Parts: sequence; structure tokens; C-alpha cells
Amino acid sequence: MSKNLFTSESVTEGHPDKICDQISDAVLDTIIAGDPLARVACETCATTGMVLIMGEISTSVYADIPKIARQVIRDVGYDKPEYGFDGNSCAVLTAIDEQSGDIALGVNNALESRGGAAGEEKQGGAGDQGMMFGFACDETPELMPMPISFAHKLAEQMAKLRKEGILPYMRPDGKTQVTVEYRDGKPFRIDTIVMSTQHAEEVSADQIKKDLIIHAVTPIVPERLIKDTRYLVNPTGRFVIGGPHGDSGLTGRKIIVDTYGGYGHHGGGCFSGKDPTKVDRSAAYMARYAAKNAVAAKLASRCEVQLAYAIGVAQPVSVRVETYGSGKVPDEKLAAAIMEVFNFTPNAIIKELDLRKPIYRQLASYGHMGREELGVAWERTDRVDALLAAVR
Repeated sequence: MSKNLFTSESVTEGHPDKICDQISDAVLDTIIAGDPLARVACETCATTGMVLIMGEISTSVYADIPKIARQVIRDVGYDKPEYGFDGNSCAVLTAIDEQSGDIALGVNNALESRGGAAGEEKQGGAGDQGMMFGFACDETPELMPMPISFAHKLAEQMAKLRKEGILPYMRPDGKTQVTVEYRDGKPFRIDTIVMSTQHAEEVSADQIKKDLIIHAVTPIVPERLIKDTRYLVNPTGRFVIGGPHGDSGLTGRKIIVDTYGGYGHHGGGCFSGKDPTKVDRSAAYMARYAAKNAVAAKLASRCEVQLAYAIGVAQPVSVRVETYGSGKVPDEKLAAAIMEVFNFTPNAIIKELDLRKPIYRQLASYGHMGREELGVAWERTDRVDALLAAVR
């Protein structure tokens, strides 16, 4: 019997990098709600007492970016001066320009006009070069790797305990980490759970550990997986200073948290703050859609789809499928079926996944993949029959 460990982490919405992701996606949502064809590349950085929002935005609508940023920060829970970072009083700076005309050349032929009679679109090219990955496996009901699935669920539960006042001493910043022991490639038990939460100064480390095991772990992790599990809760013993006051934040610095926790490969770009013409985002969603349907069809127990694009070119320059020996058909045959069933051109992706809508801020915390509860299109398993037919 082979045994090995795999670890993934997640963070709460009050983590400084995740605050920045949420601000960037909130700006995107506001703009795309009024101008679905807007080009948005919005990045945010945050530190003690200050937020800087920068990027390239071409749009026909007005967005009050400082107001958006302050609302996100307050929603997250940084609304008191004593936290060292406060949405009511922090400085909000903006440095916004229009999208480069050179970059726009790659996709402009996709959009004949903003106000055409039927809004018809031609086939246009990718907004940049790069490679994107989608992954799925049969370890959890949502077909995600178990370590990242539980890390996300624990982080979300920690935020719930704070927001609902169940553990009122908790503060917005926090992190989780889950180590799963695999035996013969299958999850066997949870080896280690790490949870760190920002907290009020007066509460003891022992109390935090007791409370989080009872209120966070017990409702989330099945008892059958708790076997000699080690708990590390606020391992330094103190986490009072947190958020951007304790560590600077930046959009796109938690890309592994956003996807598969390191279990699958990751492309070169982040998601947050980017409109769907950026294939860093849209093609990664489509690759997940294809991989998930392949696993749901039981054509493999693990499936990874890699796409690669050249700027200004519509069709991907390569499509690769890897099932890590778990495929019921050869990988090249599954790849051919996936290319037959799914259209990976940027415009087709945008249309198929209905990406010109303000759906993005909700994805900026607790992962972009496996979010079935949000009803996002790339988590559907409606191509199972088509894939089965294509491999016959």
C-alpha cells in the first residue's frame, strides 16, 4: 500500500490579498453591469491606512471606484479604527488608464460595435497569450481535490462564525490549511488541520483552539476522516494584528487558493479584476467545465485540460488532456472528444458560460472552482452525454 500526504491552503475574505481581489472584482462587476462589453484590467494593493487601485479600463459607464473599495472593506469587516485598517477612514488612491490600443487589436475584431442592432459579434482573438488549466477529480461531490475543498469550507465557516457573532472575538483575517493522507491514490484520512484567525487581544490561545475545533471543524469535516488528526490553531499563540495593517495585500497573489490548491497545474495569470476577454480567466473556467464533465461522465477519475492561446488568434494553439492513468479511454481520444464537444474560442466561451454579467465578486473568496452553490455555468455537468457519444 502506498501512502503520501498532500496539503492545500485557503484564506478568509479578510486576508489582505483577498481584500484586494474582492475590490478588483467589485469594480469589474459595477462596470460590466452597465457596460457588458467593457474592457477591465483592475488591480488593487493595500497596506496600513491605504488602498491603491490601478489598471486599464475602457468603458462607457462611470464607476465611483473609491466608494466601491470602501464598501468592500466594510463588508469584509474592517469598519473600526482599532483594527488598524478601516474602510471609513483609509486613503483610496486611483491610477486608471484606458486599455492599450495594441492589446485591443487582438480582440477588437470580435466586437463590431458597442451598440449594433443585435449586438452581433464576429469571431475574435484571445486578449493575450498564455496557458490555462482546468482540473477535476472524484474525491468530493463537487469533483474537486479534497485538501482544497476542506480548506475552503473551513475558511468560510470561520468567517461565518465571526459574522454571525458566534465567536465575537474573531477578526476578519484568517487562514486554513488541510493535509490529507492518501492510500493507493485515494483519500484515507485528514492528517493535519491548521487554522489561524485574527482575534481580540483578551482571548486565550486555548480558548480559540477549543472553539474552532468545536464550531469550525466538527460541522465541516466528516468524523470518518478524523483519525489521529493533528490540530494546529494559531500556532504562534497570537494573531491580533492582521489584515493590511499586518501585511500588505495585492490582487492575484492567491492564484493557487483560487483554483485547485496546487493539486492540478496552474497557468501564468490570475483571475480577479479581469473582464472575460482575458483568457487567463475565461479559458480557465472553460477548461474546468471540460475536465469536470469528463470526470462526471466517468471517463476518468482525474482529468486535467490544458489550453494555450496566442494573442489575436481565436482557436487555442494547443489542447492537452492528462488523466494520470485513470482514463477509461486513451488521453488522445478523450482530448479529441473534448475538442468536438467544447468550443474554446474566446467569444464562444463568453457566450457559453454567460460571462458578461456581474458575477465575479462572489468568486473572489473561497475559490473560483467547485462553487456549485453559486450556480456558475462552468460547474454544470450537462455535457456528459455528448462526451460519451463522442468517445464511442
